[in-house]
Amino acid sequence: MMKWKFFMITVAALCLYAGKGATQSTTVTNPVLAGFYPDPSVVKVGSDYYLINSTFAYFPGIPVFHSNDLKNWKQVGNVINRPSQMNFMGHRMTRGLFAPAIEHHNGIYYVTCTLIDRGGNFVVTAKDPAGPWSDPVWLPEVRGIDPSLYFDAGKAYVVYNSDAPDNKPLYPGHRTLRMYAFDYVNLKVTGEEKILVNGGVDISKKPVWIEGPHFIKRNGWYYLYAAEGGTSVNHSEVVLRSRSMEGPFIPYEGNPILTQRHLPADRKHPITSAGHAQFVEGPDGNTYVIFLAVRPYAGDFYNTGRETFLAPVSWKNDWPVVDLRGEEIAYYYTANYKEVPQEGARPQSGNFEYEIRFDKELDPSMLFLRTCDSSRFSLDKARGLTLKLSPETCMGTGHPTFIGKRQQHLYCQAETELSFATTADHEKAGLIIFQDEKHFYYICQSADQGKPVIQLFKSNPEAERMELLTQALLAPGVKPVRLRIQASGDYYDFYYTSKPDRWSLLQGNLDATFLSTRVAGGFIGCVFGLYATASEKNTTSQASFKYLRYRGDDPMYKK
Repeated sequence: MMKWKFFMITVAALCLYAGKGATQSTTVTNPVLAGFYPDPSVVKVGSDYYLINSTFAYFPGIPVFHSNDLKNWKQVGNVINRPSQMNFMGHRMTRGLFAPAIEHHNGIYYVTCTLIDRGGNFVVTAKDPAGPWSDPVWLPEVRGIDPSLYFDAGKAYVVYNSDAPDNKPLYPGHRTLRMYAFDYVNLKVTGEEKILVNGGVDISKKPVWIEGPHFIKRNGWYYLYAAEGGTSVNHSEVVLRSRSMEGPFIPYEGNPILTQRHLPADRKHPITSAGHAQFVEGPDGNTYVIFLAVRPYAGDFYNTGRETFLAPVSWKNDWPVVDLRGEEIAYYYTANYKEVPQEGARPQSGNFEYEIRFDKELDPSMLFLRTCDSSRFSLDKARGLTLKLSPETCMGTGHPTFIGKRQQHLYCQAETELSFATTADHEKAGLIIFQDEKHFYYICQSADQGKPVIQLFKSNPEAERMELLTQALLAPGVKPVRLRIQASGDYYDFYYTSKPDRWSLLQGNLDATFLSTRVAGGFIGCVFGLYATASEKNTTSQASFKYLRYRGDDPMYKK
């Protein structure tokens, strides 16, 4: 009888364990935020995670995502969402806001960031990460980039990247990590600046661009970790530690703890340029790391920008090491905790599709160039999103009539329905795939000698204008028309139709590398934009867009 009871208890326990394991296992798909979501920073507050990214000269700035499982992320707001906080007028698209960091202390959320060409470093605060966030408080003493806050035993510190000692670099890319004590009540630095790291892990090897620093404390050690090598193919993450916040910091002999620079470039579906990381405790109590990396379709060519990835971390002899479970960053990781879907969230990882209907308010992920002028657009259930044509163009550094959504896949398509009537050659409205002021393709409705046409333009970086590639006549009075841009790795195709499901190819096989970050330079990725412009100031024309449909179909996610 006792044996039978023991057997029953054992079976019950095994069943309970198996059921628990089944419900507490989740597969995380990389990147967790697909598309142009670089320089991630994350904070855990209770069971909630909040993650932010760089946005450069796009507005609103610094998206705020929420998750309970590090897999499913929902955008709940933007840190810079009021033109009164700041704008980026006059800035090139790849300037603006660099590398924000988020922290939480005593019920207050803090974001530090760099406005690279005007103002420098600042801090903003909020009681709710969804907002509203305060106006920026500038930190003039913090001269450099990538500031982040760290709270320890009732004190706070700001650590950041700065110039070489005495502003006398020993080699190109020679930088330092520095720190001030920080008064988190009055939002100002105190005391004297201290250099924590000079050059990088080993200055004799001339390490470059140590940046994006963060602190973490464990088992009495203070770990100072940062990116090294620049944010391209030589990118990496390194770690040092000390028993004191002020150092000296001793580097881990196994550095870098994360990189892909040593792997063959011709591997299948490569993930490259990994770095700019931050550790976070997962729902299972284990350590994980979020970081940026890229997915090229060939060589170092990618149009989706730097994206946000996740990987587990192992602790070895009190050192954190990113556990890729192999040499390559994986597209899938299994974690032993329960998945928590986000109600109403748009998918952000793997292959997915969605449709944004312009009938209420703009989705928080939609982007303007440099600022937002609410008089330029309106939303209506019947007409959709109506844009007023303006003389500003996306080739300048002003605020054209443009509302965009990130390209999130190497293989994808974006589509919209446009209602627009014009007989003026200088008036245009349509769909753009935009890398920056000098690198874009634009399919639009316009007129040629008074006759309606669909036109395709390509920017000319040298002449700072766009050039007509081809056009097709439309039947008079046709409305609406549908426009589609399809990305297929290293080329784009452009389609239009005035009849449901009878698409015509306007032009195909246009070079996608022209829109790559490598060709354009800078730090941003491509955006599909609804764009309306007219070269004359007194135009009263408007264009209405019913929806934006998107579908991503990358081969690395097909099983």
